[in-house]
Amino acid sequence: MDELDTPVLDNHLHLDPEHGRGMDAVRDFVRLGGTHLLVVNKPSWHLGPVPSERADFRTAFEATIDAVADANEILPGKAWPVLGVHPGLISHLVDEGYEPAEARDLMQSGLDLAAEYVADGPALGLKTGRPHYEVSDAVWDASNAVLKHGLGLGAEHDCAVQLHTEGTDDLTEVAEWAEARGLPTEKVVKHYAGGELAGPTPSVMSEKDRLRVAVESGEPFLMETDFVDDPDRPGAVLGPKTVPRRVRWLLEAGHDDAVARAHVETPELVYGIDTVGTLDSGE
Repeated sequence: MDELDTPVLDNHLHLDPEHGRGMDAVRDFVRLGGTHLLVVNKPSWHLGPVPSERADFRTAFEATIDAVADANEILPGKAWPVLGVHPGLISHLVDEGYEPAEARDLMQSGLDLAAEYVADGPALGLKTGRPHYEVSDAVWDASNAVLKHGLGLGAEHDCAVQLHTEGTDDLTEVAEWAEARGLPTEKVVKHYAGGELAGPTPSVMSEKDRLRVAVESGEPFLMETDFVDDPDRPGAVLGPKTVPRRVRWLLEAGHDDAVARAHVETPELVYGIDTVGTLDSGE
């Protein structure tokens, strides 16, 4: 297969070398032309007990950092960790007897720990959000408090914040929360987005219909698979070969400008990363 003459970034996927495909998934990505990865920690309860204190989040964070180090031995470009707290954790905590406010405080402490990894260097950004399913008003309010805390940490550490939220094409209110805390809107990224989004930067699920909309919008966007690397869910979401395949499809259709937007310009805008420079130098 011909090489792709462009960096190819998957903006959101998971790697689990202990339980899943791990580096075999990275090799698949590279074989199809992939070059760069943003690796998000799996939900903490997938890698051990439901956290009961701040230090418990470290297990998922360290596993992700180790996976990124291994991926960097394989990639022609570079991988970076994105660390944080999955918003679905609040439901697990409430089920175990936590009050929503107690769950909020624990999740915010997990984000504080993730932010230390950003401040110290290994992590590129943070991940937070709110449930994408129906919850009580108290859980919704607590979840929004966690989300706002994450946005504040992003402003404090000048880093991007990836969001897991309900399906929507309008998150202007969340963008306003970010701006109020000093985090530029473009540094807020909606993971699992459609092709167009009011407010934050969309990280578009790499399905053709969504990508067509993103291309036509002319706006900044990223591409992702949300590959979960879970042997119990082998067909879940999209596989690691998908982003390079979709890039090839876009290039064949003459959408070179859109490919540059998603894989060079928007990563620089959102994260301050140079996908061309890291590809050339192998840094």
